[in-house]
Amino acid sequence: MTSQTAPTGDGPAAVPAHVPTPDQIRRAPKVLLHDHLDGGLRPETVVDLARETGYRDLPETDPDKLGLWFREAADSGSLERYLETFRHTVGVMQTSDALVRVARECAEDLAEDGVVYAEVRYAPEQHLDGGLSLEEVVEAVNEGFRQGERRARDNGRRIRVGALLTAMRHAARSLEIAELANRHRDSGVVGFDIAGAEAGYPPTRHLDAFEFLKRENNHFTIHAGEAFGLPSIWQALQWCGADRLGHGVRIIDDIEVREDGSVRLGRLASYVRDKRIPLELCPSSNLQTGAAPSYAEHPIGLLRRLHFRATVNTDNRLMSHTTMSREFEHLVEAFGYTLDDLQWFSVNAMKSAFIPFDERLAMINDVIKPGYSALKSEWLFQQTASTSGSGGAQR
Repeated sequence: MTSQTAPTGDGPAAVPAHVPTPDQIRRAPKVLLHDHLDGGLRPETVVDLARETGYRDLPETDPDKLGLWFREAADSGSLERYLETFRHTVGVMQTSDALVRVARECAEDLAEDGVVYAEVRYAPEQHLDGGLSLEEVVEAVNEGFRQGERRARDNGRRIRVGALLTAMRHAARSLEIAELANRHRDSGVVGFDIAGAEAGYPPTRHLDAFEFLKRENNHFTIHAGEAFGLPSIWQALQWCGADRLGHGVRIIDDIEVREDGSVRLGRLASYVRDKRIPLELCPSSNLQTGAAPSYAEHPIGLLRRLHFRATVNTDNRLMSHTTMSREFEHLVEAFGYTLDDLQWFSVNAMKSAFIPFDERLAMINDVIKPGYSALKSEWLFQQTASTSGSGGAQR
């Protein structure tokens, strides 16, 4: 719920709540839980890696034209063209050096955008065509993230990146990938995920992987409720035991908004809200896949008002031509969100991260809240100076 005014003590009037500028949004500390490594490459990196690895199927070799091709393909409304974009990014990510570079640049790009904590997911089974083993894939990506963290720190920014290992729901390697994630849980892998087409490939096909992770006290999220709707969400939670919902935007189908403005939650929606199950919402991506017609009509507005554990995410930064800052900018424009709202989303995400509680708490209390407080104080002093200046001019 967005407040439009801020209290001013005993003063005669309330100060309008501050709608942040793009620069302030970029500088705000942000938390990202749903971002695909193969969906966030720099176009110039795709071109470079294609040349280095001998990949010859790129539709364009000019980085600017290639970036435009990715965006247009993702916006085309054609699932076939959308999936083709990943064929090219995955196609150039088949060597250890390529994986290190992509992961390093991912961490650097996120840090430059003000992201202080990120969980980035990828499917190790998709990076074996060049002869790498699953272990070598994970080791290369982890090394890239550590290099990116160090480079960000050298440039005056700090970020922590954890990896989520994804199994493809149409394949049969989920238990193997879950075991891989568990082996690397103390070296940068923070959890597990399944992804891919929901229709026809329910998460219950992978119960052995989820049962293994639960026995090992490990964390997992499941892509659910993006395209297939409520049954996918119900299975992910009640059959599989997911800690978070990847997307989960279709929970809106279990919420009725009556003509008088009152709201009735169905039993599944009530369960999701009451249990504080995190929703990894990806507004721009949802527009591309048809889950919402516009930012202003995106379910995140209602879910925020109803106090679901909503988080904001990028999904695929290259295909959606987006960043965390852009996602927040769209929501600020659509819903008039203030810095308080953006802090709410960021704290929600940090509470939901797959790292130990004390580390999450430290990030919230020592990084996120002080960062937003500084931005709000900055605006307050600017307002004070502006008011004093105009008063002096009138006298």
